Amino acid sequence: MKRIFTSDCEGPISKNDNAYEITAYYIPNGGKLFTVISRYDDVLADIVKREGYKAGDTLKLILPFLKAYGVTDKMMQDFSAKSLILIPNSKETLAYIKKIAPAFIVSTSYEHYLRALCEYMEFPYENVFCTKVCLDKYELSHSERQRLIELANEIANMPIMDIPKDAKCLSDLPELYRDIIKRLDEIFWKEIAKMSIGKIFNDVNPMGGKEKAIAIMQICEKLNINLDNVVYVGDSITDVEALTLVRDGGGLAVAFNGNRYAVKNADVAILSETSLAIAVVAELFLRHGKDVTLKVVEKWSEKTLQEGRVVNETLLQKIRTSNIKIAAVKEDNIELLIEESEAFRKIVRGEAVGGLG
Repeated sequence: MKRIFTSDCEGPISKNDNAYEITAYYIPNGGKLFTVISRYDDVLADIVKREGYKAGDTLKLILPFLKAYGVTDKMMQDFSAKSLILIPNSKETLAYIKKIAPAFIVSTSYEHYLRALCEYMEFPYENVFCTKVCLDKYELSHSERQRLIELANEIANMPIMDIPKDAKCLSDLPELYRDIIKRLDEIFWKEIAKMSIGKIFNDVNPMGGKEKAIAIMQICEKLNINLDNVVYVGDSITDVEALTLVRDGGGLAVAFNGNRYAVKNADVAILSETSLAIAVVAELFLRHGKDVTLKVVEKWSEKTLQEGRVVNETLLQKIRTSNIKIAAVKEDNIELLIEESEAFRKIVRGEAVGGLG
């Protein structure tokens, strides 16, 4: 039985949020700018469910501001190569999984970052789906540049929205947040979209939301396998469609240090400082399928791992001494798992990156 491994990059493989870090490095107060836009992204994707918009489109909304501050493709490539921060043992994990089954990365991140990561990880770039962008091909007039800098400052001075967990529509949000969303709508869709640089919003299609699900379907079609032979590992709102596609198709959906969006759409939640926990769960699935994997996970112990016939004793020895929690996601534990996973996520990736959607 042929099975495959698919995974997001930032979260399961690396600690980076590359787009956030590039913005924070090259734009004054860029970390705040990116976070405000990211929360706006969460609202449009998860609450408003705006037609034509998907989780992860922050990566195209931020591009005009990067261009305004003189960022080039080479700068993005060089910064990405110098700033890689990996989840411990992720290179070992990917190398081990590749020996068992075909492996693919499906990431919202820019191609500049994925090329740098693949080179370091010795992972085939042809097995990567990511956000394609060539920033250098866009021209920016002096007046547009100055206006974009003004708008970047305005957005960076907005409050960061703390979206209520039970919010289902705009009316569930505080009036202040509705005013912020209205203003951001004006900035992005009435002003920047009409600039010459606004063309970038149509050209760039971030690999998030439904695009990740489409990528997985393309992989399955190419390899002639069904969804019940796929394991997907994700951690954020950009992974929801991929996780639900795989889970509902009979495959294994795994949240690794996930936020609430990822955990509530997963079969299994992993809280771990090391990616070796992914290797163990992936091996169980790739060798034995979903049923065996869930049985082992539900009674996670050294004994059940041995019964599940995880073959890499060296790997098992390493995770015995690690701070790892693995649990099947169920109705009676999901809220606790979300709380624990979101807290652990911030410990592993830092407060700023861990708090992004």
